Amino acid sequence: MDAIRVESLTKRFGDLTAVDDISFRVEEGEFFGFLGPNGAGKTTTIRLLTGLLTPDAGRISIMGIDPGRDAISAKLLMGVIPETSNVYADLTVKQNLYLAGRYYGLSGHQLKKRSEDLLSKFGIYDRRDERVRTFSKGLKQRVSIASAIIHQPGILFLDEPTEGLDVQSRRLIIRTIEEMNEEGSTIFMTTHNIEDANVLCRKVCIINQGKIVAIDRPESLKHTFDRMQFIEASFDREVKTGLFASDLISRIVVSGDKWRLYTEDLDRAVKHVAGVAERNGLKIISLRTSGPTLEDVFVELTGGGGR
Repeated sequence: MDAIRVESLTKRFGDLTAVDDISFRVEEGEFFGFLGPNGAGKTTTIRLLTGLLTPDAGRISIMGIDPGRDAISAKLLMGVIPETSNVYADLTVKQNLYLAGRYYGLSGHQLKKRSEDLLSKFGIYDRRDERVRTFSKGLKQRVSIASAIIHQPGILFLDEPTEGLDVQSRRLIIRTIEEMNEEGSTIFMTTHNIEDANVLCRKVCIINQGKIVAIDRPESLKHTFDRMQFIEASFDREVKTGLFASDLISRIVVSGDKWRLYTEDLDRAVKHVAGVAERNGLKIISLRTSGPTLEDVFVELTGGGGR
């Protein structure tokens, strides 16, 4: 069964079409990255999927349930973590977790054990009786995530979950998400951190100006942009512009003391660079090759910006 299925989903705000007839599916147990520049439609899509907004057109299925017809059943399957912590600042940490647990039908021993386990896991057990308003952004986000996963949801929605967090909180949150996925939860995550998406996601979907422009595994997306392979080299002395010009080289970028030469044929291009260096008495100080990164693909597909 698909954990999430979206068909021809559309959402408008006046004259702006924020989500424009998009369709995709997320398999059960998949780690799915939803990427796009600011204003692309990422947050609007999450709000549609989690029932905070009503679509103008299209269909949504959450584990086979239509949230438009049975919102409560669909929401009981979800955990939702927004970019900004949505915990109750005037309640204590423990009160927040207990309140969230009761929303999801937990009670008694089950609620107590689950709360204590999460408080320990997130390093806030000793502060469980403090009001959340005194916490830093990173600690508030830990409370927010603990509250969102207290019922061990089958699907976890995350909207920029590590944005602006300290390194320790970020690592803890990423590790928790990975563990949930390993235990079978489906993860749907929006992020601006392309490296996170590259490392964590089994599949990524790129949206721009409300439309999906690509959806595939990260490595498959990168392989479709072989022209973005490059050689990066530095030499023992200054090099004249145009020295490495060749039909093999599609673009040359100079950054500091390094030359980056883009090519569709790394093997022949490396030999070309080595030959030019030898003929001109240049000593190669460093040389590396690289295929396109997921960030390269993202910028190529979205034009480097949003609306």
